[in-house]
This record gives sequence, C-alpha cells and structure tokens, in this order.
Amino acid sequence: MTRGPILSAASITKVFQVNGKPFTALRGVSIDAFVGETFGIVGESGSGKSTFGRIAVGLERATGGTLHIDGERVDALPLSARRRKLRQCQMIFQDPYASLNPRLTIGKQIGEGIYARGLSNWREIRSEVSDLLEKVGLKREFADRYPHEFSGGQRQRIAIARALAPSPRIVVADEPVSALDASIRTQILDLMETIGRESTLSYIFISHDIAVTARMCDRVAVMHHGRIVELGPTASVIEKPQHPYTRVLLDAVPRFERRRTGRRSITTQWPAPNEHDVLIEVSRGHFVLKSVL
Repeated sequence: MTRGPILSAASITKVFQVNGKPFTALRGVSIDAFVGETFGIVGESGSGKSTFGRIAVGLERATGGTLHIDGERVDALPLSARRRKLRQCQMIFQDPYASLNPRLTIGKQIGEGIYARGLSNWREIRSEVSDLLEKVGLKREFADRYPHEFSGGQRQRIAIARALAPSPRIVVADEPVSALDASIRTQILDLMETIGRESTLSYIFISHDIAVTARMCDRVAVMHHGRIVELGPTASVIEKPQHPYTRVLLDAVPRFERRRTGRRSITTQWPAPNEHDVLIEVSRGHFVLKSVL
C-alpha cells in the first residue's frame, strides 16, 4: 500500500476575538498525516490541539495557512465543493453525551452521513446503518433507539459509527476516551485499532494522555501554546524527548513505562513560547533542529 499524504496542513494560524481582543490559538502549525497512519497531537488543555482538529474537519476556518486533503487545497475551494471535500474528514468528539442529538434515533443520525454521500434509498441506508452498528459492536435493532437509552461507552461506539457513515478517508478523534471509565477506554481503543487495521483509514488522534498516545499513534506532535515544539515517531519522542516541554509532559504522568514517578504541574512549569523556542523533529533516530519558532 502506498503511504502518501492524505492531509497536509501548512503554517495554520487561528486568531479568535475574545472580549474584543485578539487571541492566537494556533501559531503556524504544519502537519502531514499519511494514508493508514494514526497521527497523534498531544498537549495540555489550551495548547490548540482541538482547534486544529476543528479546522481539519471544517468546523472552524483558519486565519492563515493552507489545508490540503488528498492533494487538493480545501481552503481555496468554493463553499459547496469545500463541503464535499470535507466529508472525507470526520470527527469523533470527546463527550459522547453531548455529541449526539437527543431528539433523533441513532439510526437516523448515522443514516444522515450515508445520505450525504449520495445514497437516497431508505432501505439501503437502513441496511448500511445496521452493518455499521454491528461493526462497532452494537446490535442492529438499536437503530430505533434514542441516545439516552445507552451508556457512555455505547454512545461513543455510536459516535464512531456516525463518523464512519460518510466513508471518510480521515477521522479526527478529539479526546475520544477521556470521558469514559478505564475499562471502557480499552474497549474503544481496541475498536478504533481494529477499524484502522481493516481499512486505509487515517486517524488524527488528539489527546492529553501520553499513555494512550503511546499505544495508538505512529507519530506524534507535541503542542504548546499553539505551536508544535516536537515531532517524530511516537516511541522516539517518548523514550528520548528532546524539548523541555515534552519532558514536563512525561514527568506529569504519575505512572509510566519509563518509571518516571514525579507529579508536576504542566501549566506552571514551562513559560509561554518566545523567539528562542525551536521545533525538534525526530527522523530515523536522529534529532534535527528544524526551525526557530
């Protein structure tokens, strides 16, 4: 299988207006995600990782930079064409209780994605809905039930089925297990891994959890204050972190494979970035100074 880039983001910036003042959430973020790859973005709350995910699926527009999906520049397309292209990129949200419409059956919510890709025969849509429910480990007859009838883990399985309905090339998973119990987290991660292995689906996996990132991701970008400060194969970044902020994140994990034991506050140990901050990229076991941020 050819592993070409499926999503390319170059110098993405995002500025929000907060109480009439500009707030820069992303500062020149550049990411390439490849076919069949799980690309991780890790960082503390407020680092900009979820903002990037929302830009990738079209829920936010970038202030600057370019976004390509499957080689086509999305941000330059007319609105209708942009919407069609962005169907290739779907999202699994953090909160399985808030991300589903309580007024619609789950069959209708999953079916909307199938209808959006051009299938209009309801019997065929219904059949595909049932197949998707089985794919995520739920019963076919659940299609006629409402979200409040399911547990948190079941709702996240429904959310995964809904994300798969338009047959996307990329799924952005924004903290998909952080709101779930530990035992349910493992089941959802197992499911996502199985779906990834059985297809050429690419994940952008957003998390603050280093252990989950280590398990799921082929490569990882560490974000801090809207910048990527370290980038490379997950094992290399975790085993041999080169940026001080990455080491702070690892030290903040109470129990980890590297036998780090200290608890440290992430939000107070590393100052805001300045002109001396650098991006360190790991490539084939070597650490390369990419640029001054």
